[in-house]
Parts: sequence; structure tokens; C-alpha cells
Amino acid sequence: MLDELQKLVESARREIPLAGDRDAAEALRIRYLGKKGELSLLLRGMGKVPTADRPAVGAAVNSAKEEIEKLIDGALQQGQRAALEAELRAPPLDVTLPGRRLAARGHRHPVSAALDDVVEILARMGYEVAEGPEVELDFYNFEALNIPPNHPAREMQDTFYVDSAKRVQAPVLLRTHTSPVQIRTMLARKPPLRICSPGKVYRRDDDPTHTPMFHQIEVLCIDKDITFGDLKGTLEAFVQAFFGKSFRTRLRPSYFPFVEPGAEVDITCTLCLGKGCRTCKRTGFIEVLGAGMVHPRVLANVGYDPEEVSGFAFGCGVDRLAMLRSGIDDLRLVFENDLRFLEQL
Repeated sequence: MLDELQKLVESARREIPLAGDRDAAEALRIRYLGKKGELSLLLRGMGKVPTADRPAVGAAVNSAKEEIEKLIDGALQQGQRAALEAELRAPPLDVTLPGRRLAARGHRHPVSAALDDVVEILARMGYEVAEGPEVELDFYNFEALNIPPNHPAREMQDTFYVDSAKRVQAPVLLRTHTSPVQIRTMLARKPPLRICSPGKVYRRDDDPTHTPMFHQIEVLCIDKDITFGDLKGTLEAFVQAFFGKSFRTRLRPSYFPFVEPGAEVDITCTLCLGKGCRTCKRTGFIEVLGAGMVHPRVLANVGYDPEEVSGFAFGCGVDRLAMLRSGIDDLRLVFENDLRFLEQL
């Protein structure tokens, strides 16, 4: 066995120094010292070695293994030096050459950008985000908001109902606005309250300015001595923060079941900037959202005392805000995922 060990070491002395790179040196390490390498195969014959000779054979095995390991380490270092020399001999890098152009980078969708901006503006004004389910009960979506069954206002929000007879007695529907979040929050918390509720809502609409699904955000402020003046000031601050300092607001009386008094809120036309055009019907203003003071009956429905607290609310379609800010003339374009359109924004 000692002769076989000597032959194995002599073979390693001849082959390992000739390894040209790290891969070749690693292959030789596996061949000689691996679990199924030549040295391991040779050691399987230790059982046949006489007991008296085993100490000498063991010492020879250790010596052979150490020598082969040194040879492999030397070959690995030699491979590293060779790789470094090859890299140094390569053509120099010219740092004055222009860089390679990066692939086109994406950007936020105009609706996502508008929603993020609106939430950020409201957060700076002290409003926290509140969320709720998109599949809602009739009570939260209509009745608690002073819209009882057969109320004419339901016709304006004709929506998608869910067949839920096997689960609950109350009608279930896809929410038509994010106002149910306000009801749920008021039922769970006491004033003072300042929240905004962004999210998807659903209505049976489909035309250039409406889609069956769209994004909405509503704002609610409940506290003592809240007035219509607070609402107007908040609206002016919000519009100027989102569209620009030069934009003005105008409030027109309007009816919403859950507010009293209610108003339609117009802003300076984004197309003609107040000069008058076909879009704004020569008025210089364009409608963007609805607002008003929270109806006393709504406050009573959630357990608030209308004599003690008051509040205002307003809501707008985020998709419409994105349309006005980006100059989009058809709302359906923002949902078609057409890169030819999105890359223009």
C-alpha cells in the first residue's frame, strides 16, 4: 500500500502544477481528495494492512494528503495570478466613452399618482386614512346616509347587487361611494374625527367620463363648532395644493341626502384657465366634486348628538382629478393599459 501511495503522490506532482486555471485545479482536487477520489479509494484497503504496519501506513497517508493539498493550493494561487494577468492585459477601459443607455423606465399610473398626491395633501392637513370593504351592506351604503329604500337618490347610484339571500337578510351590494367607511368609522369612534377614505367604487355607468369601476376619495371632519366656512377654507386649500395656487373655487347650492346644506364645487377650468371655452360652457369653471355639512340625521344614525357636534364632508372621483390634471378627454383610456397612451403622461 505504501508503494501505491508513492505512485499517487508522484502522479499528483506531475499533473497538478500543470493546471491552467482555477477550474482545472478544482477538478484535480476532486479527483485526488474527493469523497470518491483516488486517495479515498486507496484508503478502503486499510483493513487488509497488518496491525503492526498500520501506524506507518497512517503516517504515510497523512503525509501524502498534506503534500497533495499544498500542490492544489499552489495551483489555485497560480490560477488566480493568471486570471489577474489576463485581465490586466485586456484592452483598457475608456472612462470618457458615453455610457450605455438604460432601458426605458416606467412611471406611476396617472390615477395612482393623483391618489397618492391627494392622500399626501390631506395628510398634511391632519386627515388620516380609513378603509372599509368594497362589498357592503345596504345599511352602510344607503340607509345610514339618509337614503332609505325607494329614495330617488338611489336611482342616481343604480349599482351592482349581490345575491345574498342564503347568507344575510339585508341587501348586499358593491359600494357606490366610500361614504360607508365614514359610517363605520363614526360608529366605532367618538369625535373629534378627521379622516379620508380612498378606494374603488362601482356604479352602472359607461361613457367617456364614467366607468363601472372608478376611484373615489371622501373627506370627513367632525368636531365641535365646525362651520361651512371651515369647509370652504379646506376646499380652497385642497384645490390649490393639487392643481396650483392660481386655481379658484366656486360653490353652487346642490342636494345630497347625507349633507345639509350641500354644494357642487367648481374650480377654474383646467383647459382655458378661466378664460372660457366650450368645455366649461364659457363660464371659466368646471365641476369637480360635491360637498356639504353632515346632515343631522346622519349624525344621529351613528349615535352622535347633532346639538353637540357638527361636521363637513366632501368627495371626488380621483380618476376625474387625474383627467383634469393630465388633460385626458376620455376616462376609459386610463383603464385600457395601452402603453402608447400611458407613455405620453
